Amino acid sequence: MADDNNLPQDDNLTNDPTHVAGEMADVEGGTADTAAEPTAAPAAEATRTDAELAELKDKYLRLAAEFENYKRRTTKERIELFKTANQELMTALLPVLDDFERARNATRETTDANAVRESIEIIQNKLNKTLQQKGLTAMEAKGGDFDADLHEAITQIPAPSEDLVGKIVDEVEKGYYLGDKVIRHAKVVLGQ
Repeated sequence: MADDNNLPQDDNLTNDPTHVAGEMADVEGGTADTAAEPTAAPAAEATRTDAELAELKDKYLRLAAEFENYKRRTTKERIELFKTANQELMTALLPVLDDFERARNATRETTDANAVRESIEIIQNKLNKTLQQKGLTAMEAKGGDFDADLHEAITQIPAPSEDLVGKIVDEVEKGYYLGDKVIRHAKVVLGQ
């Protein structure tokens, strides 16, 4: 039947042939005190368990406090980041605001519409250039295909030509990207 030589060996068995099951082994050259040992071991184990519990509680409290400090610090950093980002944009727009003030003062007494138009165009170009440096890009929608992720259809009108059927005929309000993200959808009119 089964081969006795191939049975797994139990690592918990002692190699001491004189040892009888249930007996205490000798402790450092003497016999173990069977009366004192059972009460000393549970007390030592309880003390060690209490020490481990106290250590784990301390670690938990420190970790919880560290996490609260982390949340507080990151919230403060976020608020500072938003303030700094707004400050940077406002600082970049101040020259444009100054140009508007100068143009208003220069064209206050004039009746020449071309002078007013020219000053507005110069300021608009400067504003567009400043916003482009900050990552703002205008969408080109007119004549293209409608994309619900980029455009918002206001209405549909009969297409002026066959090639504009199902396409964007007019752009009521420009859409803008900030980097790769759409920050305002273009409001468009579709041809049917």
